[in-house]
Amino acid sequence: MGTESKVIWMDGKLVAYQDATVHFLNAALHYGLGVFEGIRFYSTDRGAAVFRLREHMERLVNSAKVLGFRNLAFTVDDFCAATKETIRANDIQSGYIRPLIFQESDNLGLNLDGGRARAGIAVWGWGAYLGEEAMEKGVRANVSSYTRHHINIAMTKAKVTGNYSNSVLAKTDSVRLGFDEAIMLDPQGYVAECTGENLLLVRNGIVYTPHTATILEGITRDAIILLAQDLGYTVKEELISRDQLYIADEVFVTGTAAEVVAVTEIDFRPIGSGKMGPVTRRIQRLFHDTVQGKGARSAEWLDYVNE
Repeated sequence: MGTESKVIWMDGKLVAYQDATVHFLNAALHYGLGVFEGIRFYSTDRGAAVFRLREHMERLVNSAKVLGFRNLAFTVDDFCAATKETIRANDIQSGYIRPLIFQESDNLGLNLDGGRARAGIAVWGWGAYLGEEAMEKGVRANVSSYTRHHINIAMTKAKVTGNYSNSVLAKTDSVRLGFDEAIMLDPQGYVAECTGENLLLVRNGIVYTPHTATILEGITRDAIILLAQDLGYTVKEELISRDQLYIADEVFVTGTAAEVVAVTEIDFRPIGSGKMGPVTRRIQRLFHDTVQGKGARSAEWLDYVNE
């Protein structure tokens, strides 16, 4: 599914899709000097609704601070309002939102203060990131030979565009090897996250997830932890070794794009029964009910576009 839409919000105004361009000599393109978000919006009985819009935009602005941008032209409130405006202008009821703050300068120097921050927001219709079948059958993964960023080499709490070359290297290798996704270890050798998703496992009815030190603190991950607790499960954050994945009853990943997807095989080893487990299924169902406006937490997590 492509990313084309009618209009894109650029620096405060809507422009035609084909006109939302930047120059070839752009520092963001050459050096990865940008920060972004991934957000979904869903069709509900009350129209299109964005999942945890404000939290995502707060993280966008925080990512810009972490990278070092100063004096942003737009606030969190501005980005939230612009997102709704862009969805309405494109007349899409469900899909994906991509906000981006990026560097533009008159030279290609390695200094953020030598240019200015620009911003854009695009929306488009988008289905299941890991494939429609994955929502039921799960995916196959391997532990990548590429290590997740060290916390003093790249900022792990910011969605910096340049950071994602790490994910691209791991994901591309895994797909070429016949897997659907890559699991990445942190610099100490413990389980960190996948290339675009956070990871959780289930053992003896308890849900475990890696510590937040070296991972992106996913907003969907946070939602899943709360929903799991609502269902009565204990959730523990702790160090997880690679072999603990192999002997887990269930493993699943979460993220804006992936939502909630079971991992049924890791490094050619079936996980549990080799199918989506009951805990993953319950959490997946509750998540989908919530984002469609039918859950107990829908009111606090959904931002309705036309209200």
